[in-house]
Amino acid sequence: MEITEVKVFPVRDNDKLKAYASVVFDDCFVIRDLRVISGTTGLFVAMPSRKRKDGTFRDTAHPLNMETRDKIEQSILQIYEQKIANEV
Repeated sequence: MEITEVKVFPVRDNDKLKAYASVVFDDCFVIRDLRVISGTTGLFVAMPSRKRKDGTFRDTAHPLNMETRDKIEQSILQIYEQKIANEV
């Protein structure tokens, strides 16, 4: 499965949330509402999630292995960095 499209939508005036993103796989499957977050060790990508009745959050879509997670995160962060660099 290959990533065929990445869209990043930067967010202004927020300390932790830096952007929303969408990823398309093989031109036929999309995951929306991924978030670029500024954490204590730098930027990372949070998967889309839903709040449960007990107040906790549960991912609605997520990779099953670190290789896939890293590939998604690298693709999104690369596009995010390009967008931010072009805005300056």
